[in-house]
Amino acid sequence: QAQLVESGGGLVQAGGSLRLSCAASGRPFSSSAMGWFRQAPGKEREFVAGISYSGGSTNYADSVKGRFTVSRDNAKNTLYLQMNSLKPEDTAVYYCAARSVGVQYPTTARYGYNSWGQGTQVTVSS
Repeated sequence: QAQLVESGGGLVQAGGSLRLSCAASGRPFSSSAMGWFRQAPGKEREFVAGISYSGGSTNYADSVKGRFTVSRDNAKNTLYLQMNSLKPEDTAVYYCAARSVGVQYPTTARYGYNSWGQGTQVTVSS
């Protein structure tokens, strides 16, 4: 399994921006699709965005489409999530996740990922 470490969370006012990063190690980063999920208090963990192994294909939850952008730098073994126009309902712990080696495209299903980071808190104040 990959080791994943998120960073970049924090407190921001509504309408603001944050950029999350996820540093990967332990296996070839470019070998698999990646995803971002989030979990708010009292709610289930939900899909936010996914990206293919090469970065050429992305998909998003309807709630973040047009505001969030997922990207990856395979040379730096890093996954990113640029979050703009943040809303209070975006408040959650954000997790990055990796699919198994050789699985090239993301899925919205949590069970489709076998490596998870520890999460980073994002809080959006109104």
